[in-house]
Order: sequence, then structure tokens, then C-alpha cells
Amino acid sequence: MLKALASAFRTPDLRRKLLFTMFVMAIYRLGTYVPAPYVSYTNLRQCLAESGTADLLSMMNMFSGGGMLQLSIFALGIMPYITASIIVQLMRVVIPRFEELHKEGQSGTAKLTEYTRYLTIFLAVLQSSVIVSVANSALFVGCTVKPIPDDTIGVKLLCILTMTAGTGLVMWLAELITERGVGNGMSLLIFTGIAANFPMLLATVFEGANGIRNTLIVIAMFLVITVVVVFVEQSQRRIPVQYAKRVVGRRTYGGTSTYIPLKVNMANVIPVIFASSILAIPQMLSQFGDQTKPWVQWVATYFTYSSPWYLLAYALLIIFFAFFYTSITFNPEEVADNMKRYGGFIPGIRAGQPTADYLRYVVTRINWVGALYLAIVALIPYIVFNALGLQMMSIGGTSIIILVGVGLQTVKDIDAQLQQRHYEGFLR
Repeated sequence: MLKALASAFRTPDLRRKLLFTMFVMAIYRLGTYVPAPYVSYTNLRQCLAESGTADLLSMMNMFSGGGMLQLSIFALGIMPYITASIIVQLMRVVIPRFEELHKEGQSGTAKLTEYTRYLTIFLAVLQSSVIVSVANSALFVGCTVKPIPDDTIGVKLLCILTMTAGTGLVMWLAELITERGVGNGMSLLIFTGIAANFPMLLATVFEGANGIRNTLIVIAMFLVITVVVVFVEQSQRRIPVQYAKRVVGRRTYGGTSTYIPLKVNMANVIPVIFASSILAIPQMLSQFGDQTKPWVQWVATYFTYSSPWYLLAYALLIIFFAFFYTSITFNPEEVADNMKRYGGFIPGIRAGQPTADYLRYVVTRINWVGALYLAIVALIPYIVFNALGLQMMSIGGTSIIILVGVGLQTVKDIDAQLQQRHYEGFLR
């Protein structure tokens, strides 16, 4: 990897792309520290020291690079764009028009991207409205001061407008990286936000009781998870495909062999995000309820990181969403039809419906491995932190999956562009 980066910086065109990408990432990090209008930075620091947050808020804060709890202009970060992209992707199953646009190629993809942008702004308005509304009450639990001292309607509207505009700017920065930089812009901004929180996590662990021992255990845990994630994310189930020969005029086409690469973890990190979001909803609702009510006490007892029932529900939801999301994003019938249209077939399997049934059977078996892998990786940090008596941090297995996945994909993109610019292998 280091050799690839060194070669990339020696290539002028690729060096400009890398420097442009790093410049945009620096702007994104700078924006997470610029507070929204009328936010008292002194009160905000006191609230951050006094309060605790729900799991969903911690996850959203992680994706925003810490900007949400800073009430910054980039408080929402890339989260609305991610949510809008997932919703538009899922709508292909519900709305036939979206599926038609997906099949139209580049023009249809451009239209879906336009819908994603509109939905991003709409979600940004909703999320910023919620954050500004609860900033002085439920966002910082146990805080004795107000982060926004002047909570008039005009001030709230200005904060909402600023955060929505910040989301639009982050979305534009992500698309700039994708277009003019290296790698996927949305993924790299998420990578930036998560990586920036790692030093703070280790510092918090080091300053607690048994700091040196706990810090070494946490670092070892992250290294082990990283090795597992690299191994699984690189794993594929390759299904061989043979293309029949076709004679068109005086030319012969086909007759080649290739394969369909099926990733072991086809759903990526989406199931973990969905599961965390659903389990965090009761925690958030309990903060607004009367603490003497039975249901609030029940949530406080069973919806905690140390509860085995919480961990069991978390694992089951991850497995469910892994199968659900894969069934939406991978269509065996579509793959089988495309193979049949171009004269391709799987050796020993008839073209058409038998091929679709075989692909569905293989994907189901792979999904069990991928779902169990996601559940184990997501649960290990909870178990280790509980055993050490540490408070669960926002950085866990989900973060490592994202960091390693984005890092591997970015290095692959750099290596691919390097191969396009070096032709020695063809001239020898």
C-alpha cells in the first residue's frame, strides 16, 4: 500500500487528485468545528463534559465526524446523503419508475442522483429541526446550561437554515471528490469523520482506571478485528460463467470463460446501521418520558449495552437486515436474464430460471457467513468494553468495517489508476 501511495505521488495527474482529495477532507474537518449561529461554545463544552447520549445519537455523531454534538455548520455531516441514497435504492423495489430509471443506464442514474439530492435536503431540514429543537433539552442529557441561550423562533430557523446549507455543501464536497479526486467521496468523508475520533477514544481509555492495560487490550482488539475484516471483505465466491461462440459475418464472438464475483459480505455495513438505529429508538423515547413510568424503567434495564437481551436482539436484527438488504440489492433473475441474453451460462446449470435458482441458493449460503460475521464483529467491542468496565464508545466494529472497507477500496482505485498510467508491461 505504501509503495502504491509513493508511486501515486510521483505521477503528476494522480498527485493532483490526491492533493485535491486531502484538501476537501481538510475543509470537511474544519467545518465540524465551526459552530452554528448563536451557539454558545462555552456552554456547549460544559454540556459535552456533563452529558451522555443515546446509541443512535452517538452513531450519528460518528458519521458527522463529531460535528453534531458540536452543533456545527456540518452538524449533520454526510448522514442525510447516506440515508437518501439508501432510501432511493430501496424504492426501486416499491416504485417501478425507479427500477426503470436504474435500467436506463447513465441517463437514468443521473435522474436518480437528482432525486437523491432533493431527498437529502428534505431530510437535512427534518434532522436539523429535530437537533435544534432538542439541543437545550434532550440532546445533552443532564446538562445544566443551554447550548443555544437565545432559543427564539428566529434563532432556531437560522440554525436550521445553516445546518441544512452545511449538509448541501458536504454533499457537494463528496461529489467533487468522486468526480475530481480519488475514490468515492461519500465513503471518504465518513472515513475522515471516524478516523478523527480514534485518538480521542484511546485518550479516554488511557485516562481511566487501569489505563495502560485497558488501552493495550483495546488496541489489540481493534487489530484483531481489522485482520478479520480485511480477510472477509476480500473474500469472494466466484461462480464460473462460460460464453458460447457466436459467428457474426466473418467474425467469431464469445467462447471465453469468466466468473461472477459474489462478496461474502454483500450487505456491507448497512445491517449494523439499521439494527443500531432501531434499538436506539426506545432509548431516545425514554429520555422524553417520565422516569418513574414502568416502560421507562424497563428500557433502562434491558436496552443497555451490558444486557444480554440487548446483545441478542442486536445480533438477530443484524442477521435479518443482512438477508433483507441483500435480497433487495441482488436480483438473481436479472443476472440470469443478462447472462442468457449474451449467451452465457454456468457449466452444468441450464440457462434461465435454473440459473436464477442456483444463484439464489449460493447467495443464501454466502449470506449466512456474511451475516454471522457482521454480528460477531459488531458484538465483540460491546463484550470487551463490558468486561473491562468501560463505557461503550461510538467507535466499534461498525467503524472498523467502514475504515478498512473504504481504505481497501481507495487503495484499489489508486492502484487501478496507476496501472492506466504505466505501460511498461505492454512494451516489454
